[in-house]
Amino acid sequence: MAKEATKPIQKPQAAKPGAAKGQPKKGKGEGAPPASAAAKGRPKGAGDVPARLKETFQKTVLPAIMKERGFTNPFQVPRLEKIVINMGVGEGRENAKVLDFATADLKAIAGQRPIVTRAKKSIANFKLREGVPIGTKVTLRGARMYEFLDRLISIALPRVRDFKGVPPKGFDGRGNYALGLREQVIFPEIVFDKVDKIRGMDINIVTTARTDEDAKILLTHLGMPFRE
Repeated sequence: MAKEATKPIQKPQAAKPGAAKGQPKKGKGEGAPPASAAAKGRPKGAGDVPARLKETFQKTVLPAIMKERGFTNPFQVPRLEKIVINMGVGEGRENAKVLDFATADLKAIAGQRPIVTRAKKSIANFKLREGVPIGTKVTLRGARMYEFLDRLISIALPRVRDFKGVPPKGFDGRGNYALGLREQVIFPEIVFDKVDKIRGMDINIVTTARTDEDAKILLTHLGMPFRE
């Protein structure tokens, strides 16, 4: 009679010290990210210095417009809401590198990463298909908006060749102003030797004004040189 094979009896392993204990939970002290790093606020300007044009608006422009228009409440005074910069790149549908150059130029000018705009529908006459990248744009708010407008008025526009002022007919009837520039090299952030092609851009200044008259008064007090 064959003997049945006996299985070896496994000895119970000794528990390692500390294995039975659970891992310590992360509390408010160790491993928890600081509240300031987790919170994301509105886009701010570079450094701790506030925007110069914003301080000028609060200290000088606001009281001047209230006195000129006869406003009794400071919230009746029109304000800047946002600035949208758009750069059309029609060659981007054939050459992707051209769009990269335009995006880099607009990023240097605005101080904020732009987004790529794409065609909304196909147009056979222009050899355009839906979804093809055709440009880039950036929207500025807060401190960056005031910093860009300050550089545009104080530095960029005086560098335009034969500059005689911006046209006063660029208002849309709802208190918004549109301005077109033919060259991006008027901004000091652009290095002329690294520019592959001269490109223009459209700058749309959106305000809270309800009429073009109030918007023009606001931009005039901020320093916009309108053509007479």
